[in-house]
Amino acid sequence: MTPDRNALAHSELDLPSEEALQPVPEPPRGEMISLSLPARHNPVLQGLVDVVNADVDAYALWECANVNAVTRLGMSDHGPVHVHLVANIALKLLRLLTASGIEPNVVKDHGLTKEDAEVVTVLAALTHDLGMSVHRLEHEQYSLFIAQMKIREWLVTLYPAREAAIVRSEALHAVISHRSGGRPLTVEAGIVRVADALDMTKGRSRLPFEAGQVNIHSLSAAAIDKIEISRGEAKPIHIVVKMTNSAGIFQLDELLKEKLNGSGLEPYVEVEATIDGAAEKRLVKVFRL
Repeated sequence: MTPDRNALAHSELDLPSEEALQPVPEPPRGEMISLSLPARHNPVLQGLVDVVNADVDAYALWECANVNAVTRLGMSDHGPVHVHLVANIALKLLRLLTASGIEPNVVKDHGLTKEDAEVVTVLAALTHDLGMSVHRLEHEQYSLFIAQMKIREWLVTLYPAREAAIVRSEALHAVISHRSGGRPLTVEAGIVRVADALDMTKGRSRLPFEAGQVNIHSLSAAAIDKIEISRGEAKPIHIVVKMTNSAGIFQLDELLKEKLNGSGLEPYVEVEATIDGAAEKRLVKVFRL
């Protein structure tokens, strides 16, 4: 029997499972979701996970970000579920890239390790939307000063001072680069930018739309059924977007394409969308970016 290529990829690379890339229900107020990442080959990353899971202050900030986003503005989730998903997606993208020989910038430019690149990427994924706890407008910039505070706290027992400063600086660059029009200068920042956009299943789009409104934003967001990420044949990363309706193409063209273009990951990512909607006339069978 021929072994399953994707199953081998997960076991060899310690990749997040497909289940880890799917949203979970928001917990009741006051209850915390534990951050879960495959970190058995990276003890510093596991140490970060342990520190973050014990940080009630950080979790409260994610909850505040979600109150502003969902409760007050009627936007999509920007809270604990979102950052958990983005961290897992970003880690998966990074490990697929490094397995294909792509060198993270914290390795190339600072002489640190690919394990440190994982820490940088996860830190940025966890903190990129903390500024939503202040305001939606310019939230990426507000995220910087809150992330600076939290990252300092988290890294104090994990790194010596010099390495901690480098990791913190690289993570903050990824935070600010995830904004619309941001210009990532590192592989890690490009990954976080794309990972943020990939939290789009079943109405979780990063595109702003008003809850309850029927328009192309809401219809396209509802049309994304599942995101699958695996090793590609021609490129290191193959992303399949499964849609129930052709309206989902709007999400890919307006959101994912915009975040992928200029991310630095364009040479390494192939995106394919498939439509499985029995109730609609098949306008498109397969769509590729």
